[in-house]
Amino acid sequence: MDDLLAALADPARWRLVCLLAERPRSVGVLARLAGARQPQTTKHLQTLERAGVVTSQRTGQRRIYALRPGPLRELAAELGRLADTADEAGGSRETFDRYGLSLGAERLAAQRPGWADDRAFRFSRSLAGRPAQVWRHLTDAGLLARWWTPDDLRVSELVFEARPGGRIVQEYRDAEDVDGSDPVAGRAEGVVEDVRPAERLAYRLSPLLPAGGPAFTSRVDIGLRPDGDGTELHVHYRITDSTVDSADFVAGIEIGFGQSLDRLVAAIAAEAPGASTSTTQGERDERDD
Repeated sequence: MDDLLAALADPARWRLVCLLAERPRSVGVLARLAGARQPQTTKHLQTLERAGVVTSQRTGQRRIYALRPGPLRELAAELGRLADTADEAGGSRETFDRYGLSLGAERLAAQRPGWADDRAFRFSRSLAGRPAQVWRHLTDAGLLARWWTPDDLRVSELVFEARPGGRIVQEYRDAEDVDGSDPVAGRAEGVVEDVRPAERLAYRLSPLLPAGGPAFTSRVDIGLRPDGDGTELHVHYRITDSTVDSADFVAGIEIGFGQSLDRLVAAIAAEAPGASTSTTQGERDERDD
């Protein structure tokens, strides 16, 4: 398959394949129809023959080449399987497309400093654990690292000092970058503002631009409320100090923070045998205009 793909990648050879699809032809005729010199055409045909996509036979003084459709059908089937696999990516592909739409809109809007200030987002989730259990997942660095990233990313460095004035450092990488060879996917730094165990957590967090400066500052206010044997979690996320270069970050807030909270729901449900992750309330996320 690799040899076939390499052979077909050359435009001149692809032209010869198209001509041979019509009928078997001699080297001389192929060279004339392709507008190429005969020695060059012969070399291309030999490459295609080694790749198995054409065959030849000598007739008198001429060598006639013909197309072998089998390898092309096998290639078409493989390409079809790849397309089917991409279709089956489902959520990952949908997230990619959704982010792309948001990215285009935010880049158009980012014309001056402060362009996204006071933009706010609200998120709500129903969790299977009691407020004290949820609180641990919100403030313990070891537990935070299990869920505090969007899908397809992993926490590579995390500091969370759960006290007023406490420091926050969040760094993440691609989930498949197990050896840290790729560049860091993102880094944010901030400070805890309010801590009311099992009730309220508020902090400021600024994602950093590649040059090191803050893209914007997010002010995140998380409230917990008992709900039977579980907990209602509500988040108010507001942007301040937005820079022109922050569009790429702003575009991913609804998707990324929502996915993180879904991971939190799953992490807490996993600690309660018999509990269902169906309590995820992704559809309840709403954006404040």
